[in-house]
Amino acid sequence: MLGREENVKTLHLTNAWHEKSGGIATFYKELIIAANREQHDIRLVVPGDGDSIQEVGAFGRIYRLAAPSAPLNPAYRILYPSQFLSARSKIQRIIREERPDLVEICDKYNLHYFGALLRLGLLRGIDYRPAVVGLSCERMDENFAIYVGWGSLGKRFSRFYMHWLYFPFFDYHIAVSDQTAGELSPAALGHAVSRGVWIRPMGVDTDRFSPCKRSEQRRLQLLQSCDGDRGCALLLYAGRLAPEKNLDLLIDLMGELNLTGRQFRLVIAGDGIEQLRLKALMQSRFPGKVVFLGHVHDREDLAELYASCDVFLHPNPKEPFGIAPLEAMAAGIPLVAPNSGGITSYANMANAWTVEPTGRAFADAVLEVLTDRTVRQRKIKEAINTAAHYSWPRIASQYLRLYQEISRLHRGLSPSPGLEPAFTSSPAKKGRARMIRGVARLAESAFHFWAHLARECNLE
Repeated sequence: MLGREENVKTLHLTNAWHEKSGGIATFYKELIIAANREQHDIRLVVPGDGDSIQEVGAFGRIYRLAAPSAPLNPAYRILYPSQFLSARSKIQRIIREERPDLVEICDKYNLHYFGALLRLGLLRGIDYRPAVVGLSCERMDENFAIYVGWGSLGKRFSRFYMHWLYFPFFDYHIAVSDQTAGELSPAALGHAVSRGVWIRPMGVDTDRFSPCKRSEQRRLQLLQSCDGDRGCALLLYAGRLAPEKNLDLLIDLMGELNLTGRQFRLVIAGDGIEQLRLKALMQSRFPGKVVFLGHVHDREDLAELYASCDVFLHPNPKEPFGIAPLEAMAAGIPLVAPNSGGITSYANMANAWTVEPTGRAFADAVLEVLTDRTVRQRKIKEAINTAAHYSWPRIASQYLRLYQEISRLHRGLSPSPGLEPAFTSSPAKKGRARMIRGVARLAESAFHFWAHLARECNLE
């Protein structure tokens, strides 16, 4: 626990906020719970359908700022630079009033420019310099490939962007897994300023998600909703229905399982922009065998759903971390997932079925789950033990401790033992350093122009 004399006030900004669901929203809600427990002043700034301020306990506060829907995923809203460029803008006003010691930004497309402006001291209304941290909860190259494409050109653009227009905009970086840190590693090569990169995982509510939540009545209701008898196996996917989740693998899996002659039913919990397409395909190919529950609002209901099914499916081979699969492990439901991505930071063949992301491999794993009771029980036990190491109180406390450490480093104090970064950016060679300084001067001029334009246009 942080002593009050060691406490630092942190402020967090993100566009990856959804009132109903989402791993990043879950993370920040748990972080606020831990902050109240440990008497750590914490502020969160997120987009919303209107302006509001929510007090969360004695130490937490959430600012919701009116923001338009995201163009590529209307389920989310976006805070644009107009919210922070002007000295009269909402975000600058919040910073002035709160004066946090550390500002963390979880966004690679809009809000990270605010980090650069803070670092360069170009915000006229802010007269001090907090530590500026970038939190990477996803990879730009993978999101760009899904939503924009461009093939090899898109990959090169993402590498350029991460190196020049993301990594140097922060003093320090945090990544949620080796998967997300893998994009920061090449971006860290050759910089004039040394920046540390820490890797810290997400967590799971082990009190809520537990095998004891299993309900035979709930299981029977699920079977009845998809015309299944007691002998049917219930497969579960829970998560956003979005392009990056690789949901077509579920279609391939059901096709493979149909060939076995056994009875399977698939339950899909969640909503998103892929819902209509996925539902149409499932109904045309597997009529009556797939049920869509939509978003499950009640977390207790969700925990009961997990524990009452037979197999949890997670099809995304490039998952940044994956809170839902970790919840499944805590709930004692066997996990079948790809053998790649951030999931592999906690899931492996000892506590799950991590296989190639193909319909055939997933089908073979599902069949083993259902037929080999000895292996199933051994892996479930290991999964529950694994999940216990990622309980939210423990994980959130580690983040608060890391924020304290970063604040110490920013004030020029010596690093604490055991809290060293996973890696640090490498220094630029002499010729490259001159080029970097030139680009930095050009960027500074551009930011000065933006700030001047904001003042002239009276952007709020």
